[in-house]
Amino acid sequence: MIRKLFTAAALTAIALTPACAQDSSSGKMDRAEVEQIVREYITANPQIIEDALVALGEQQRAEAASAAKTAIKSNKDKLYSLASDHSIGPDDAEVTVVEFFDYRCGYCKRSVDMIQAMPKDYDGKVRVVFKELPIFGGISETASLAALSAGKQGKYNAMHVALMDLKSNDDLTEKRIDSIAESIGVNVQKMRADMKSMEIQKQLSDMKDLGRTLGVGGTPGFFVGETHIEGADTAKLIAAIKAVLGS
Repeated sequence: MIRKLFTAAALTAIALTPACAQDSSSGKMDRAEVEQIVREYITANPQIIEDALVALGEQQRAEAASAAKTAIKSNKDKLYSLASDHSIGPDDAEVTVVEFFDYRCGYCKRSVDMIQAMPKDYDGKVRVVFKELPIFGGISETASLAALSAGKQGKYNAMHVALMDLKSNDDLTEKRIDSIAESIGVNVQKMRADMKSMEIQKQLSDMKDLGRTLGVGGTPGFFVGETHIEGADTAKLIAAIKAVLGS
């Protein structure tokens, strides 16, 4: 794309340069002559490069937004309607917010209270669906598997909040995961067995695949309708929810 923009700039330079009206004996300019004309024109009009880059950025953002909407539409059911997903708020809420997160993500931790309060704050009109996306790998992935496995015992959200409430990432250890699970009434032995099961492994794998398909490059990543909100941008998230609610 940049090459096309510079080609356009070159053609503009050639078209606007008086030298173009001067034919050589063959009626053509050689490469060196063209390059010299372009160089002189751009040197005299540097703004053309900045304008081209601005145009490129705007076009790329528009293309990215269009591609994101297409991806969301193509994966709407996987994003918003999987029976295996864990959520808070009424199943028939007017708005569904999907959050992709990592238990070692500081911004995810700081957003947890706001996210947990959404169903109440919006009078039952908002439902939040949780998608594990352990982008940091290692113990983050272990925590995700533990949360999903706790969900099989009806304790997903309690486990989720407890893991998010850990103040330091250094506190997220295998031992701490087990102690948290035990403290909220999870059968740790069963949880550990479920963490190794094909069902839970596939559930997490599918979430990660969906995140990649939708272009979630970091956490948190939120989705509301056809809108992808990157990062903990509270203002954009609230605006997207209100847009769907029509207020």
